[in-house]
Amino acid sequence: MKTLFKSYLNTFAGLSKAVWWLALITLINRAGTMVIPFLSLYLTQSLHFNLKDVGWIMSAFGLGSVVGSWLGGKLTDRIGYYRVMVFSLWGTGILFIALQFASTFIGFCLGIFSVMLVADMFRPAIFVALSAYSKPENKTRSVTLIRLAINLGFSAGPALGGLIITTLDYSGLFWVDGVTCILAAVVLINVLNPKSTEVLDDVKAESPVSAYKDKAFIIFLMAMVLFGVIFLQYFSTMPLYYKEAHHLSELEIGILLGLNGLVIFIFEMPLIKWLENTRHTKTGLMLLGAVLTALSFVVLNLTSWVGILIIGMLFMTFGEMIAFPFSNAFAIERAKKGNQGEYMALYSISFSIAHIFGHNAGMQMTDYLGFNNTWHIITVLGSVCVFLLFILKRNLKLAEQK
Repeated sequence: MKTLFKSYLNTFAGLSKAVWWLALITLINRAGTMVIPFLSLYLTQSLHFNLKDVGWIMSAFGLGSVVGSWLGGKLTDRIGYYRVMVFSLWGTGILFIALQFASTFIGFCLGIFSVMLVADMFRPAIFVALSAYSKPENKTRSVTLIRLAINLGFSAGPALGGLIITTLDYSGLFWVDGVTCILAAVVLINVLNPKSTEVLDDVKAESPVSAYKDKAFIIFLMAMVLFGVIFLQYFSTMPLYYKEAHHLSELEIGILLGLNGLVIFIFEMPLIKWLENTRHTKTGLMLLGAVLTALSFVVLNLTSWVGILIIGMLFMTFGEMIAFPFSNAFAIERAKKGNQGEYMALYSISFSIAHIFGHNAGMQMTDYLGFNNTWHIITVLGSVCVFLLFILKRNLKLAEQK
């Protein structure tokens, strides 16, 4: 056990101090976003909006995310990642506190749009910062560490949020969310000031290629939108499937979803370190991740045995653990061809688009077609995603041979 634990710790070796600080800031920030998991409950129970209104508010949420990611990329290229991250954290903190005072439908739509616009400016900026603070050989593991921080934050956030609602009320969530964002900004200012932080890989393209004209990157983004739509089913339609088709209790559903976070926490970093030492390309590994995620839906229609849900969850989890870090590292590496903020903004937007359409499409399909037919359609989307990544891999191989 001691040797195993030492080997596990060694998978984190070599990462820069700045990357660890970024992970801590991300953990504080993500643990603080407690409003989001309880947003639909707050809107229906406290503000008494109907489900149609909630749907439009979530659309405003997604739209703010898209605009924020795009604007964050533009500003990162203009004024630098540090200033954008500081502004985003401070601004999000203030806007979260103010959001509790929005009580009308239009007011809340504008409020949540503004919050997400400022909040998601952070995403392309942190990716560029991560690239600057990581040695080239450590970028994928640096991304994985940030993912671990995000997963820990999202795990702790809802639990803390439920406790705050019980002891205070919903207004307490907005205050804690706001204060934690401001706290993350204070930590960032004190530990990652550009004057005292060593940059390990700051590449500026002399003749930058526009991300919009990078055909390989556009194919990659199309695949990521599809992958995002598929992946998000596990956090929207899948819990309903567990409940309605397999009659699991809320506790059993929580344990099954918790299995995802536990496996990621234990296995992701060692798995990524091992895969980095193989001869597989990033595109090949992304393709493998997409295949595993698609298989997680294929197996659901094979049998009514309840144990298949665990097998499906494990397929999805390992697919996610492989696809996300290597897709992120691929985007960071590709961004060196042009304006890094622009590239990373489009990468962030691909998942914002998946959020806008993925949840709603899954719900509509299960309502009209049933769960089994929905999983067939999701499998087809997964096959298209795999095909696009195969085309990307082949095109990149041909480009290298020229």
